[in-house]
Amino acid sequence: MSDRIFGGIGLILAIFFGVQATMIEVAFISDVVGPSVFPLIVATVMGISSIYFLLKPDPEPDWPQAGRLAEIGFAVLVLYAYAQLLPVLGFVIATIFAAGYLAWRLGSRPLEAALVGVGTSVGIFVVFRLILGLSLARGPLGF
Repeated sequence: MSDRIFGGIGLILAIFFGVQATMIEVAFISDVVGPSVFPLIVATVMGISSIYFLLKPDPEPDWPQAGRLAEIGFAVLVLYAYAQLLPVLGFVIATIFAAGYLAWRLGSRPLEAALVGVGTSVGIFVVFRLILGLSLARGPLGF
């Protein structure tokens, strides 16, 4: 039953996301693909996945223990804080903390998690900002 609830909520979110993607305003000068194509692809994949959960639910899903659910909830709070701190701290610094924390909670030792946070942050910054020229949130240090 829980898979069907999850699938129904996912399908509603996919439809909402798809509708919102069609409302993205297109600039006068834009590329051929347009800004709404990627969100529409994400909405389509999410919708198909949700339909799968509606049609083929697990007979008896295994739910995590209360401690694990709390940990998942805290990870969601970390991602929310990441979104809020992104314009304040900038992409590189905020991503170091978020990726480092999530790597630590996924099983890395603290030093490894810190290195993963730095590597992930700098790697994404290099690819998206320096190579692709996309705009990322600038923090107090200018990056």
